[in-house]
Amino acid sequence: MTQPSFVPVPAASAVRPTMTTETPEIGRPKKAGLLGAPHAGTGTGHGTPGPDAGYALTLAEHFLHHVTLAAGDSHHDLEVGLAALASKRAGLVGRGPTATDVQVAAELFGIGVDAPSDVVADRVQRFAGLGHSYFLQRAFVDSVPTDALRQQPGHVTPLLHFS
Repeated sequence: MTQPSFVPVPAASAVRPTMTTETPEIGRPKKAGLLGAPHAGTGTGHGTPGPDAGYALTLAEHFLHHVTLAAGDSHHDLEVGLAALASKRAGLVGRGPTATDVQVAAELFGIGVDAPSDVVADRVQRFAGLGHSYFLQRAFVDSVPTDALRQQPGHVTPLLHFS
């Protein structure tokens, strides 16, 4: 424990200076921590990292409890798909997901509104099986244009037959 410099300390109790020595690196592989951060991949299939992405599942579940789903919609698949899109939207700006992110993702596919039958049929096809396949989730999220996710709630143009 350190003491103020004005307090008298007996010579036997004084802290003696030490000198740190480097670890010899000759003939040894470099320490993993000294190599620097690995390069994170970008592009299709790598995702968009962001903090607390799992919270989007809670937000999506809460959102879906307040809307009426169309015939053919799977609650679980919609929940996972909305959460994935909300996480990507939030990750684009480096923050955690919010209810607004889920709302924009839902508006992109006409969830919670009276959508035309072709939008509903496309949505059922796009969300089919998302709750059970990570690879389908990655392909689904990568297929949604980034510009579409950057739209503001209430002014979202629904997506139909995008690729």
